[in-house]
Amino acid sequence: MKFKKLLLLLVVLVITASFKTEMINSESTYPKPEGIENMLFYVQRTINANTIVYTLNQDKDGNLNEKEPIKVYWIKYAQGGKVDPLTYIQKNYAYGIKSKSIDKEKKSYVFEFVSYSKRQFYLLKSKKDNKYHVWSYVNKKLTILNNIFVKIEGGTFWVPNVKYIEVKALDPDASEEITEIIKP
Repeated sequence: MKFKKLLLLLVVLVITASFKTEMINSESTYPKPEGIENMLFYVQRTINANTIVYTLNQDKDGNLNEKEPIKVYWIKYAQGGKVDPLTYIQKNYAYGIKSKSIDKEKKSYVFEFVSYSKRQFYLLKSKKDNKYHVWSYVNKKLTILNNIFVKIEGGTFWVPNVKYIEVKALDPDASEEITEIIKP
């Protein structure tokens, strides 16, 4: 069942990608989202340079939106950096998240991708810098999530050949980047 959900996510990734379908061959050619206020992490794929960005969802006074603490949207670099919301299908079947409060007083949350429930993520305020970060276990170590990259090589429109999913995070104790490769 979980494999089917992952496969569905991958199919939706291909279907919902921008119409520009040329493959990018090197991760170093992908733009890194910068200057985005309250960015928590981002997701990229080999389909094109378009990027899904996850930011802290606050009102104009800086108060966290407790019903939807994380805002998700596209930066369509393949279309000149255009910013777009997720479509209904993208939000409910692929890139969206399901979150729930785990501590109302501290305004802490646990969440997972709507398409992949094998891994949980935690939105927590850090005691070090008093800012929110997304925490998850990467290589069995609690880390601060930076980005996720999905490597696709060939396959078909409906069933892309996913080689791996790369998760990059920061080890807060050693201040080093940690990478985990997940092979579906």
